[in-house]
Amino acid sequence: MTLSTAAVNPYRAETAPAFTAAADATCAAPLHIVTPLLQTRIGDINVGLKLDNLQPARSFKLRGIGHLCQHHARRGVRRFVCSSAGNAGYAVAWAGRALGIPVTVVIPETTPAFMRARIRALGAELRCEGSVWDEANAAALKLAEAPGTAFIPPFDDPLLWQGHASLVDELVLQCATPPEAILVAVGGGGLLLGVLEGLRRVGWQRTRVFAVEPEGSASLAPSLARGQIVELSAPRSLATSLCVKRIAPALIAACAEFEVVPVTVSDADATAACVRLAEDHGQMIEPACGTALAPLYAKHPALAGVRHAVAVVCGGQVVTLGDLARWQGEHGAR
Repeated sequence: MTLSTAAVNPYRAETAPAFTAAADATCAAPLHIVTPLLQTRIGDINVGLKLDNLQPARSFKLRGIGHLCQHHARRGVRRFVCSSAGNAGYAVAWAGRALGIPVTVVIPETTPAFMRARIRALGAELRCEGSVWDEANAAALKLAEAPGTAFIPPFDDPLLWQGHASLVDELVLQCATPPEAILVAVGGGGLLLGVLEGLRRVGWQRTRVFAVEPEGSASLAPSLARGQIVELSAPRSLATSLCVKRIAPALIAACAEFEVVPVTVSDADATAACVRLAEDHGQMIEPACGTALAPLYAKHPALAGVRHAVAVVCGGQVVTLGDLARWQGEHGAR
């Protein structure tokens, strides 16, 4: 994989919609922006960092959530309800404000206080239910039964995956040749399903996909091994955005069409990757995003033989400068 400089679409903040109730809810223009592909070298691997932490909502979530919210807005929906550990809720709140539609976000107790404040700052109503996302999701589904309300799931909807697939559409313009591999962090699997949909529609069938999960919250690996959904009893990880009990059911069949390699990493390796990216490239990312980069920095044996890869830098919302400073102290100077 090499970078085609003539085809790169730069980050353009002006493409983000204005936050106004007068915004046209039926506009065709996407709410997300084209993000850069930053070339670097990590160990022996030439890596393109797809910087979706630079999305207006600070994570890839706006791609699919913006697409789904616009779909419902065109149908005349009067309120959005979503369940989220943080990133999805912020993206729905952002989209709702842009489209002039009220939003209710239901979060679990594990969502940090600063993320709650950020979601509220966008004008969304915030409710806290349960100790894990799955419990918050059950409460959100009940609220969404109200007339004129649309439920916006964080990862399990085909329209979300279609929106997330736009990431691969951009890579086609940014890469002169298809990458050997793409590294993706996995929680519920919405991003992975979007990447697989994108690979399918651009014809990159030979690109391997490394699906990376935290050790304490890995549902994909056992589910693929058994050919059926394996539900976790108590998922735990510093990467709270990835802590769900089960993956989206559609992943079982979708992964069978590609060479998907499940990989698990420790929280320590994920936070070390956050520190390395901040030191090397000035990008502030959260542990869920560090999870995708950890195999590169830790020289995971699963990547043996890979020379050209893309890593999806999926988000930089659920993190503070204090977190980065603490992780830097834990991992020491390199």
